[in-house]
Amino acid sequence: MNWDEFAHWGKHIADWAADYHKTLSERPVRAQTSPGAIAAQLPVSPPEAAEAMETVLGDFERVVMPGMTHWQHPRFFAYFPANAAPASMLAEMLVTTIAAQCMLWQTSPAATEVEGVMIDWLRQALALPEHYTGVIQDSASSATLSAVLTMRERATGYTGNRQGLSGKGNLRIYCSDQVHSSIDRACWVAGIGQENLIKIPGTGPRHAIDAKALREAIAADRAAGYTPAGIIAITGGTGVGGSDELTQVLSIARQEDLYTHLDAAWAGAAMICPEFREEFWAGVEGYDSIVFNPHKWLGAQFDCSVQFLADPAPQLNTLKIEPEYLKTTGEAVTNYSEWTIPLGRRFRALKIWFLIRAYGLDGLRERIRNHVAWSRELCEEVRAMNGFEIVTEPILSLFSFRCPGNDDDQQRLVDAINDDGRIYLTQGAFQGRKIIRFQVGQFNTTREDVLMAAEVINDVWRKIA
Repeated sequence: MNWDEFAHWGKHIADWAADYHKTLSERPVRAQTSPGAIAAQLPVSPPEAAEAMETVLGDFERVVMPGMTHWQHPRFFAYFPANAAPASMLAEMLVTTIAAQCMLWQTSPAATEVEGVMIDWLRQALALPEHYTGVIQDSASSATLSAVLTMRERATGYTGNRQGLSGKGNLRIYCSDQVHSSIDRACWVAGIGQENLIKIPGTGPRHAIDAKALREAIAADRAAGYTPAGIIAITGGTGVGGSDELTQVLSIARQEDLYTHLDAAWAGAAMICPEFREEFWAGVEGYDSIVFNPHKWLGAQFDCSVQFLADPAPQLNTLKIEPEYLKTTGEAVTNYSEWTIPLGRRFRALKIWFLIRAYGLDGLRERIRNHVAWSRELCEEVRAMNGFEIVTEPILSLFSFRCPGNDDDQQRLVDAINDDGRIYLTQGAFQGRKIIRFQVGQFNTTREDVLMAAEVINDVWRKIA
Protein backbone atom coordinates (compact mmCIF):
# COMPACT_ATOMS: atom_id res chain seq x y z
CA MET A 1 0.00 0.00 0.00
CA ASN A 2 1.36 3.40 -0.94
CA TRP A 3 0.44 6.66 0.76
CA ASP A 4 -2.11 7.67 -1.85
CA GLU A 5 -3.91 4.38 -1.25
CA PHE A 6 -3.57 4.94 2.47
CA ALA A 7 -5.30 8.32 2.13
CA HIS A 8 -8.10 6.80 0.06
CA TRP A 9 -8.82 3.99 2.47
CA GLY A 10 -8.30 6.23 5.48
CA LYS A 11 -11.16 8.45 4.25
CA HIS A 12 -13.25 5.35 3.62
CA ILE A 13 -12.69 4.07 7.16
CA ALA A 14 -13.39 7.49 8.69
CA ASP A 15 -16.73 7.60 6.86
CA TRP A 16 -17.46 4.03 7.94
CA ALA A 17 -16.63 4.95 11.55
CA ALA A 18 -18.99 7.91 11.59
CA ASP A 19 -21.81 5.84 10.10
CA TYR A 20 -21.13 3.02 12.59
CA HIS A 21 -21.53 5.32 15.56
CA LYS A 22 -24.57 7.13 14.14
CA THR A 23 -26.38 3.80 13.65
CA LEU A 24 -25.01 1.96 16.65
CA SER A 25 -28.27 2.01 18.60
CA GLU A 26 -29.85 -0.15 15.87
CA ARG A 27 -27.48 -3.06 16.59
CA PRO A 28 -27.74 -5.65 19.38
CA VAL A 29 -25.41 -4.57 22.18
CA ARG A 30 -23.79 -7.94 22.79
CA ALA A 31 -22.40 -10.09 20.00
CA GLN A 32 -25.06 -12.59 18.90
CA THR A 33 -22.71 -15.44 18.03
CA SER A 34 -21.53 -18.77 19.41
CA PRO A 35 -18.00 -19.89 20.40
CA GLY A 36 -15.90 -20.82 17.39
CA ALA A 37 -18.22 -19.29 14.79
CA ILE A 38 -15.86 -16.46 13.88
CA ALA A 39 -12.72 -18.59 13.78
CA ALA A 40 -14.48 -21.07 11.50
CA GLN A 41 -14.80 -18.36 8.84
CA LEU A 42 -11.06 -17.61 8.74
CA PRO A 43 -8.63 -19.47 6.46
CA VAL A 44 -6.50 -22.01 8.31
CA SER A 45 -3.33 -20.72 6.61
CA PRO A 46 -2.08 -17.19 5.81
CA PRO A 47 -2.21 -15.96 2.19
CA GLU A 48 0.97 -16.12 0.13
CA ALA A 49 -0.07 -13.28 -2.20
CA ALA A 50 -1.33 -9.81 -1.36
CA GLU A 51 -5.07 -9.29 -1.36
CA ALA A 52 -7.04 -6.22 -2.38
CA MET A 53 -8.10 -3.87 0.40
CA GLU A 54 -11.68 -4.07 -0.88
CA THR A 55 -11.60 -7.79 -0.10
CA VAL A 56 -10.03 -7.31 3.31
CA LEU A 57 -12.56 -4.67 4.37
CA GLY A 58 -15.40 -6.74 2.96
CA ASP A 59 -14.32 -9.67 5.11
CA PHE A 60 -14.04 -7.34 8.09
CA GLU A 61 -17.72 -6.46 7.70
CA ARG A 62 -18.78 -10.03 6.99
CA VAL A 63 -16.66 -11.95 9.52
CA VAL A 64 -15.58 -9.60 12.29
CA MET A 65 -18.47 -7.24 12.91
CA PRO A 66 -21.08 -9.93 13.74
CA GLY A 67 -18.73 -11.10 16.48
CA MET A 68 -18.24 -7.72 18.17
CA THR A 69 -19.88 -6.60 21.40
CA HIS A 70 -20.47 -2.87 21.03
CA TRP A 71 -18.89 -1.13 24.01
CA GLN A 72 -19.80 2.30 22.61
CA HIS A 73 -23.49 1.37 22.35
CA PRO A 74 -25.67 3.85 24.28
CA ARG A 75 -27.39 0.95 26.07
CA PHE A 76 -24.21 -0.73 27.27
CA PHE A 77 -24.94 -1.04 31.01
CA ALA A 78 -22.60 -3.94 31.82
CA TYR A 79 -19.25 -3.96 33.65
CA PHE A 80 -17.98 -0.36 33.62
CA PRO A 81 -17.70 1.61 30.38
CA ALA A 82 -14.62 1.78 28.18
CA ASN A 83 -15.54 5.04 26.54
CA ALA A 84 -14.26 6.60 23.34
CA ALA A 85 -15.37 10.18 22.83
CA PRO A 86 -14.98 11.28 19.20
CA ALA A 87 -12.31 13.85 20.05
CA SER A 88 -10.34 11.16 21.85
CA MET A 89 -10.63 8.87 18.84
CA LEU A 90 -9.21 11.57 16.57
CA ALA A 91 -6.24 11.95 18.90
CA GLU A 92 -5.68 8.18 18.75
CA MET A 93 -5.69 8.34 14.97
CA LEU A 94 -2.89 10.91 15.11
CA VAL A 95 -0.95 8.86 17.66
CA THR A 96 -1.28 5.77 15.48
CA THR A 97 -0.14 7.73 12.44
CA ILE A 98 2.94 9.15 14.14
CA ALA A 99 3.61 5.71 15.66
CA ALA A 100 6.20 6.91 18.15
CA GLN A 101 7.66 4.83 20.97
CA CYS A 102 7.58 7.33 23.83
CA MET A 103 9.66 5.53 26.44
CA LEU A 104 12.14 8.38 27.07
CA TRP A 105 12.04 12.16 26.85
CA GLN A 106 14.54 12.08 24.01
CA THR A 107 12.51 9.52 22.02
CA SER A 108 9.48 11.86 22.01
CA PRO A 109 9.94 15.11 23.96
CA ALA A 110 6.40 16.34 23.22
CA ALA A 111 4.82 13.13 24.48
CA THR A 112 6.67 13.39 27.78
CA GLU A 113 5.96 17.06 28.33
CA VAL A 114 2.29 16.90 27.32
CA GLU A 115 1.90 13.95 29.71
CA GLY A 116 3.31 15.98 32.58
CA VAL A 117 0.92 18.85 31.93
CA MET A 118 -2.09 16.53 31.48
CA ILE A 119 -1.34 14.86 34.80
CA ASP A 120 -1.44 18.29 36.40
CA TRP A 121 -4.65 19.28 34.58
CA LEU A 122 -6.31 16.16 35.96
CA ARG A 123 -4.83 16.74 39.41
CA GLN A 124 -6.50 20.13 39.45
CA ALA A 125 -9.77 18.72 38.09
CA LEU A 126 -9.87 16.15 40.91
CA ALA A 127 -8.89 18.73 43.58
CA LEU A 128 -5.71 16.91 44.61
CA PRO A 129 -2.97 18.91 46.37
CA GLU A 130 -0.20 20.53 44.34
CA HIS A 131 2.51 18.13 45.47
CA TYR A 132 0.94 15.21 43.57
CA THR A 133 2.57 14.19 40.33
CA GLY A 134 1.99 11.01 38.37
CA VAL A 135 2.18 8.90 35.25
CA ILE A 136 -0.20 7.52 32.62
CA GLN A 137 -0.43 3.73 32.74
CA ASP A 138 -2.26 1.38 30.40
CA SER A 139 -4.80 0.22 33.00
CA ALA A 140 -5.54 0.31 36.70
CA SER A 141 -4.18 -3.23 36.93
CA SER A 142 -0.71 -1.97 36.01
CA ALA A 143 -0.95 0.96 38.40
CA THR A 144 -2.04 -1.30 41.23
CA LEU A 145 0.75 -3.77 40.50
CA SER A 146 3.23 -0.88 40.56
CA ALA A 147 1.87 0.17 43.97
CA VAL A 148 1.96 -3.38 45.36
CA LEU A 149 5.55 -3.83 44.19
CA THR A 150 6.39 -0.53 45.89
CA MET A 151 4.75 -1.76 49.09
CA ARG A 152 6.85 -4.91 48.87
CA GLU A 153 10.13 -3.08 48.30
CA ARG A 154 9.46 -0.47 50.96
CA ALA A 155 8.67 -3.20 53.52
CA THR A 156 11.87 -5.10 52.68
CA GLY A 157 14.12 -2.05 52.69
CA TYR A 158 14.26 -2.09 48.88
CA THR A 159 16.08 -5.42 48.84
CA GLY A 160 13.42 -7.66 47.27
CA ASN A 161 14.30 -6.87 43.67
CA ARG A 162 17.95 -7.72 44.23
CA GLN A 163 17.80 -10.53 46.76
CA GLY A 164 14.35 -12.04 46.26
CA LEU A 165 11.83 -12.58 49.04
CA SER A 166 13.43 -15.58 50.71
CA GLY A 167 14.00 -14.85 54.39
CA LYS A 168 12.07 -11.57 54.29
CA GLY A 169 9.14 -12.91 56.30
CA ASN A 170 5.59 -13.10 55.05
CA LEU A 171 4.41 -9.71 53.87
CA ARG A 172 0.78 -8.76 54.36
CA ILE A 173 -1.43 -6.37 52.39
CA TYR A 174 -4.89 -5.34 53.57
CA CYS A 175 -8.06 -4.35 51.73
CA SER A 176 -11.82 -4.76 51.88
CA ASP A 177 -13.69 -7.70 50.40
CA GLN A 178 -15.10 -5.34 47.75
CA VAL A 179 -11.84 -4.85 45.84
CA HIS A 180 -11.37 -5.71 42.19
CA SER A 181 -9.68 -8.99 41.26
CA SER A 182 -6.73 -6.99 39.93
CA ILE A 183 -5.69 -6.56 43.58
CA ASP A 184 -5.48 -10.33 43.98
CA ARG A 185 -3.54 -10.68 40.75
CA ALA A 186 -1.08 -7.96 41.77
CA CYS A 187 -0.31 -9.91 44.94
CA TRP A 188 0.20 -13.05 42.89
CA VAL A 189 2.59 -11.38 40.46
CA ALA A 190 4.48 -9.52 43.19
CA GLY A 191 5.25 -12.80 44.96
CA ILE A 192 3.25 -11.85 48.05
CA GLY A 193 0.68 -14.56 47.53
CA GLN A 194 -3.07 -14.83 47.78
CA GLU A 195 -3.04 -15.97 51.39
CA ASN A 196 -1.20 -12.80 52.40
CA LEU A 197 -3.85 -10.51 50.93
CA ILE A 198 -6.09 -9.99 53.93
CA LYS A 199 -9.62 -9.00 52.98
CA ILE A 200 -11.70 -7.29 55.64
CA PRO A 201 -15.52 -7.37 55.24
CA GLY A 202 -17.23 -4.24 54.02
CA THR A 203 -19.92 -2.73 56.23
CA GLY A 204 -22.58 -0.04 56.19
CA PRO A 205 -24.41 1.57 53.28
CA ARG A 206 -21.16 2.19 51.40
CA HIS A 207 -19.81 -1.32 52.07
CA ALA A 208 -16.68 0.27 53.51
CA ILE A 209 -13.85 -1.64 55.14
CA ASP A 210 -14.45 -2.21 58.87
CA ALA A 211 -11.81 0.02 60.51
CA LYS A 212 -11.90 -1.85 63.83
CA ALA A 213 -11.43 -5.21 62.10
CA LEU A 214 -8.58 -3.73 60.05
CA ARG A 215 -6.74 -2.58 63.17
CA GLU A 216 -7.22 -5.96 64.80
CA ALA A 217 -5.97 -7.84 61.73
CA ILE A 218 -2.79 -5.77 61.56
CA ALA A 219 -2.13 -6.20 65.29
CA ALA A 220 -2.71 -9.95 65.12
CA ASP A 221 -0.37 -10.29 62.13
CA ARG A 222 2.42 -8.37 63.83
CA ALA A 223 2.04 -10.55 66.90
CA ALA A 224 2.25 -13.65 64.70
CA GLY A 225 5.47 -12.49 63.05
CA TYR A 226 4.08 -11.21 59.77
CA THR A 227 5.21 -7.96 58.16
CA PRO A 228 2.36 -5.59 57.19
CA ALA A 229 3.34 -3.78 53.99
CA GLY A 230 0.40 -1.69 52.82
CA ILE A 231 -3.31 -0.98 52.62
CA ILE A 232 -5.36 -0.74 49.42
CA ALA A 233 -8.52 1.34 49.76
CA ILE A 234 -11.31 1.68 47.22
CA THR A 235 -13.67 4.36 46.01
CA GLY A 236 -16.35 2.82 43.80
CA GLY A 237 -15.58 -0.90 43.83
CA THR A 238 -16.54 -2.92 40.78
CA GLY A 239 -19.10 -5.22 42.39
CA VAL A 240 -21.55 -2.82 44.03
CA GLY A 241 -19.58 0.44 44.27
CA GLY A 242 -18.00 -0.22 47.68
CA SER A 243 -16.28 2.91 48.98
CA ASP A 244 -14.05 3.04 52.02
CA GLU A 245 -13.93 5.82 54.60
CA LEU A 246 -10.64 7.17 53.34
CA THR A 247 -9.78 9.22 56.43
CA GLN A 248 -10.23 6.23 58.76
CA VAL A 249 -8.07 3.98 56.59
CA LEU A 250 -5.39 6.65 56.28
CA SER A 251 -5.26 7.17 60.03
CA ILE A 252 -4.58 3.47 60.56
CA ALA A 253 -1.96 3.39 57.81
CA ARG A 254 -0.07 6.30 59.31
CA GLN A 255 -0.11 4.82 62.79
CA GLU A 256 1.24 1.55 61.36
CA ASP A 257 3.65 3.20 58.86
CA LEU A 258 2.04 1.45 55.89
CA TYR A 259 2.08 2.54 52.25
CA THR A 260 -1.37 3.37 50.87
CA HIS A 261 -2.90 2.93 47.44
CA LEU A 262 -6.41 4.06 46.47
CA ASP A 263 -8.23 2.26 43.68
CA ALA A 264 -10.69 4.78 42.25
CA ALA A 265 -10.53 3.36 38.73
CA TRP A 266 -14.19 3.97 37.92
CA ALA A 267 -15.48 6.46 40.49
CA GLY A 268 -12.44 8.74 40.44
CA ALA A 269 -13.73 10.41 37.27
CA ALA A 270 -16.83 11.59 39.14
CA MET A 271 -14.62 13.57 41.50
CA ILE A 272 -14.38 16.31 38.87
CA CYS A 273 -17.84 17.15 40.29
CA PRO A 274 -17.34 18.98 43.63
CA GLU A 275 -20.62 17.71 45.09
CA PHE A 276 -19.37 14.10 45.19
CA ARG A 277 -16.08 14.80 46.94
CA GLU A 278 -17.28 15.15 50.52
CA GLU A 279 -18.76 11.65 50.50
CA PHE A 280 -16.24 9.79 48.38
CA TRP A 281 -13.00 11.83 48.32
CA ALA A 282 -12.47 13.18 51.86
CA GLY A 283 -9.01 12.15 53.04
CA VAL A 284 -7.66 11.41 49.57
CA GLU A 285 -4.94 14.02 50.00
CA GLY A 286 -3.01 11.72 52.32
CA TYR A 287 -2.68 8.68 50.03
CA ASP A 288 0.67 7.64 48.61
CA SER A 289 -0.75 6.32 45.33
CA ILE A 290 -4.10 6.91 43.62
CA VAL A 291 -5.39 5.45 40.36
CA PHE A 292 -8.33 6.40 38.18
CA ASN A 293 -9.17 5.52 34.60
CA PRO A 294 -10.05 8.37 32.22
CA HIS A 295 -10.97 5.59 29.77
CA LYS A 296 -13.85 4.46 31.96
CA TRP A 297 -16.14 7.37 32.74
CA LEU A 298 -14.33 10.43 31.43
CA GLY A 299 -14.37 9.58 27.72
CA ALA A 300 -10.70 8.92 26.90
CA GLN A 301 -10.36 6.01 24.51
CA PHE A 302 -9.04 2.80 26.04
CA ASP A 303 -6.34 2.40 27.25
CA CYS A 304 -5.64 5.33 29.57
CA SER A 305 -5.15 5.03 33.34
CA VAL A 306 -3.64 7.76 35.52
CA GLN A 307 -1.66 6.98 38.65
CA PHE A 308 -1.05 9.92 40.98
CA LEU A 309 1.85 9.76 43.42
CA ALA A 310 2.36 11.93 46.47
CA ASP A 311 6.07 11.18 46.22
CA PRO A 312 7.37 9.31 43.15
CA ALA A 313 10.64 8.30 44.84
CA PRO A 314 9.42 4.98 46.37
CA GLN A 315 7.99 3.80 43.04
CA LEU A 316 11.08 4.94 41.15
CA ASN A 317 13.27 3.11 43.66
CA THR A 318 11.17 0.02 42.94
CA LEU A 319 10.89 0.14 39.14
CA LYS A 320 13.71 2.26 37.74
CA ILE A 321 16.39 0.41 35.83
CA GLU A 322 18.79 2.32 33.58
CA PRO A 323 21.10 0.39 31.26
CA GLU A 324 23.62 2.46 29.34
CA TYR A 325 21.60 2.46 26.12
CA LEU A 326 18.64 4.13 27.89
CA LYS A 327 20.60 6.87 29.65
CA THR A 328 19.79 10.47 28.79
CA THR A 329 22.71 12.88 28.73
CA GLY A 330 22.57 16.60 29.32
CA GLU A 331 19.84 18.33 31.32
CA ALA A 332 17.72 16.42 33.82
CA VAL A 333 14.47 15.22 32.23
CA THR A 334 11.59 12.93 33.14
CA ASN A 335 11.61 9.48 31.58
CA TYR A 336 8.20 8.00 32.37
CA SER A 337 9.31 4.47 31.46
CA GLU A 338 11.16 4.51 34.80
CA TRP A 339 7.83 5.01 36.58
CA THR A 340 6.06 1.98 35.06
CA ILE A 341 6.60 -1.73 34.50
CA PRO A 342 6.62 -1.67 30.65
CA LEU A 343 9.54 0.04 28.96
CA GLY A 344 7.58 0.85 25.82
CA ARG A 345 5.04 3.67 26.04
CA ARG A 346 2.33 5.05 23.75
CA PHE A 347 1.48 8.74 23.49
CA ARG A 348 -1.63 8.38 25.67
CA ALA A 349 -1.60 11.97 26.90
CA LEU A 350 -2.71 13.35 23.53
CA LYS A 351 -6.23 11.96 23.83
CA ILE A 352 -6.61 13.56 27.28
CA TRP A 353 -5.52 16.90 25.81
CA PHE A 354 -8.02 16.63 22.95
CA LEU A 355 -10.80 15.37 25.22
CA ILE A 356 -10.60 18.12 27.84
CA ARG A 357 -10.27 20.86 25.25
CA ALA A 358 -13.13 19.54 23.08
CA TYR A 359 -15.66 19.16 25.92
CA GLY A 360 -14.33 21.27 28.77
CA LEU A 361 -14.59 20.17 32.37
CA ASP A 362 -18.12 21.59 32.49
CA GLY A 363 -19.22 19.37 29.61
CA LEU A 364 -17.69 16.29 31.20
CA ARG A 365 -19.27 17.13 34.56
CA GLU A 366 -22.69 17.44 32.95
CA ARG A 367 -22.45 13.92 31.52
CA ILE A 368 -21.44 12.38 34.83
CA ARG A 369 -24.18 14.22 36.73
CA ASN A 370 -26.75 13.03 34.20
CA HIS A 371 -25.58 9.44 34.50
CA VAL A 372 -25.91 9.54 38.29
CA ALA A 373 -29.39 11.08 38.12
CA TRP A 374 -30.63 8.69 35.43
CA SER A 375 -29.30 5.65 37.31
CA ARG A 376 -31.21 6.69 40.42
CA GLU A 377 -34.34 7.23 38.35
CA LEU A 378 -34.07 3.77 36.84
CA CYS A 379 -33.44 2.25 40.27
CA GLU A 380 -36.86 3.49 41.37
CA GLU A 381 -38.44 2.00 38.25
CA VAL A 382 -36.93 -1.40 39.04
CA ARG A 383 -37.89 -1.12 42.70
CA ALA A 384 -41.52 -0.70 41.65
CA MET A 385 -41.52 -3.91 39.57
CA ASN A 386 -43.55 -6.70 41.12
CA GLY A 387 -41.32 -8.99 43.18
CA PHE A 388 -38.07 -7.23 42.29
CA GLU A 389 -35.63 -6.25 45.04
CA ILE A 390 -32.99 -3.53 45.12
CA VAL A 391 -30.04 -5.27 46.76
CA THR A 392 -27.60 -2.36 46.88
CA GLU A 393 -28.71 1.23 46.59
CA PRO A 394 -27.12 3.49 43.98
CA ILE A 395 -23.54 4.50 44.64
CA LEU A 396 -23.00 7.19 42.02
CA SER A 397 -24.41 5.50 38.88
CA LEU A 398 -24.22 1.84 40.00
CA PHE A 399 -26.86 -0.23 41.75
CA SER A 400 -27.83 -3.90 41.91
CA PHE A 401 -31.09 -5.80 42.03
CA ARG A 402 -32.68 -9.26 42.01
CA CYS A 403 -35.72 -10.58 40.22
CA PRO A 404 -38.10 -13.00 41.98
CA GLY A 405 -36.59 -16.45 42.48
CA ASN A 406 -33.27 -18.08 43.27
CA ASP A 407 -29.74 -17.51 41.97
CA ASP A 408 -30.44 -19.56 38.84
CA ASP A 409 -33.33 -17.23 38.03
CA GLN A 410 -31.01 -14.20 38.25
CA GLN A 411 -28.65 -15.73 35.71
CA ARG A 412 -31.57 -16.82 33.54
CA LEU A 413 -32.82 -13.24 33.41
CA VAL A 414 -29.36 -11.80 32.63
CA ASP A 415 -28.84 -14.30 29.82
CA ALA A 416 -32.29 -13.66 28.36
CA ILE A 417 -31.80 -9.88 28.46
CA ASN A 418 -28.46 -10.15 26.69
CA ASP A 419 -29.86 -12.54 24.09
CA ASP A 420 -32.66 -10.04 23.49
CA GLY A 421 -29.95 -7.54 22.45
CA ARG A 422 -31.58 -4.22 23.33
CA ILE A 423 -29.47 -3.69 26.46
CA TYR A 424 -26.44 -5.40 28.01
CA LEU A 425 -26.16 -6.28 31.72
CA THR A 426 -23.87 -8.44 33.85
CA GLN A 427 -24.35 -10.48 36.98
CA GLY A 428 -22.37 -10.22 40.21
CA ALA A 429 -22.31 -11.56 43.73
CA PHE A 430 -22.98 -9.82 47.03
CA GLN A 431 -23.14 -11.35 50.49
CA GLY A 432 -23.44 -14.85 49.11
CA ARG A 433 -26.23 -14.15 46.63
CA LYS A 434 -26.18 -13.60 42.88
CA ILE A 435 -27.19 -10.09 41.86
CA ILE A 436 -27.76 -8.20 38.62
CA ARG A 437 -25.61 -5.09 38.22
CA PHE A 438 -26.69 -1.94 36.45
CA GLN A 439 -24.40 1.01 35.78
CA VAL A 440 -24.82 4.08 33.62
CA GLY A 441 -21.66 5.50 32.08
CA GLN A 442 -21.54 5.20 28.29
CA PHE A 443 -20.42 8.55 26.92
CA ASN A 444 -23.35 9.20 24.56
CA THR A 445 -26.19 7.49 26.39
CA THR A 446 -29.40 9.45 26.92
CA ARG A 447 -32.12 9.45 29.57
CA GLU A 448 -34.35 7.63 27.07
CA ASP A 449 -31.72 4.90 26.62
CA VAL A 450 -31.44 4.42 30.37
CA LEU A 451 -35.17 4.36 31.09
CA MET A 452 -35.72 1.99 28.18
CA ALA A 453 -33.87 -0.58 30.32
CA ALA A 454 -36.85 -0.79 32.68
CA GLU A 455 -39.10 -1.69 29.77
CA VAL A 456 -36.66 -4.35 28.56
CA ILE A 457 -36.14 -5.90 32.00
CA ASN A 458 -39.90 -6.08 32.61
CA ASP A 459 -40.66 -7.38 29.14
CA VAL A 460 -38.01 -10.10 29.17
CA TRP A 461 -38.95 -11.17 32.72
CA ARG A 462 -42.60 -11.60 31.75
CA LYS A 463 -41.56 -13.82 28.85
CA ILE A 464 -39.38 -16.16 30.90
CA ALA A 465 -41.12 -16.12 34.30
